[in-house]
Amino acid sequence: MSQLSAQAGEGSVSSVDSSSYETLRQLLSSRWSCRAFRSEDVPREEIDRVLDVARMTPSWCNTQPWHVDIVSGAATVRLREALRAAISEGPTQNPDIEFPVSYQGVYQERRRESGLQLYASLGIDKSDRAGSARQMLRNFDFFDAPHVAIVTTEAALGPYGAVDCGLFVSNFVLAAHSAGIATIPQAALAAQAPVIREQLGLDPGRHVVVGISFGYPDDDAPVNSYRTGRQSTSEVATFHR
Repeated sequence: MSQLSAQAGEGSVSSVDSSSYETLRQLLSSRWSCRAFRSEDVPREEIDRVLDVARMTPSWCNTQPWHVDIVSGAATVRLREALRAAISEGPTQNPDIEFPVSYQGVYQERRRESGLQLYASLGIDKSDRAGSARQMLRNFDFFDAPHVAIVTTEAALGPYGAVDCGLFVSNFVLAAHSAGIATIPQAALAAQAPVIREQLGLDPGRHVVVGISFGYPDDDAPVNSYRTGRQSTSEVATFHR
């Protein structure tokens, strides 16, 4: 058998273990967005293992538009300080990729439900604007995570490059979760794209898609106790014959 045929066989349906579906389902259903991390670093070899899975993400015409800049140690401190300095002048948003114009209907309801769960876990009343603002600023402390992965795409590839990066982010966080590493993808970081570009020396032709703070979770933190809901199967899909 040729090497190419052997590689093709490795990914065939018949070669997939019968437990694969349940493994994937368990990973997806148990993964969560961490908002309180312990201080210890994730070993480099563990980060490499996560990347080794995420790099196999499929993409449009196999363009593989993603690149990841990972900050640790002093680089994490420098990026945190730069972001905090920038937002202290006013939390203006400067994303490379336009944010949603508005959230309406069911999308607003889901967003609101998630926010209420977050603030309830922290004992922040929904009328406490100062408290919610302080929690929002925690995004730029990376929730004390020791590492941040900044995911970028080639600007010339447009929305399809960003969509492919979304698949990469999903696989990154699932691979991390399977290794006991907690994550939180943060659009708030992408809102400060100029700061990130300057700090990391990113090429102007790269667009910041998202930042992923990651590390080991603080399991005793109340903010890590809640879980958001998901649509039912019947809500997700419409079948046509």
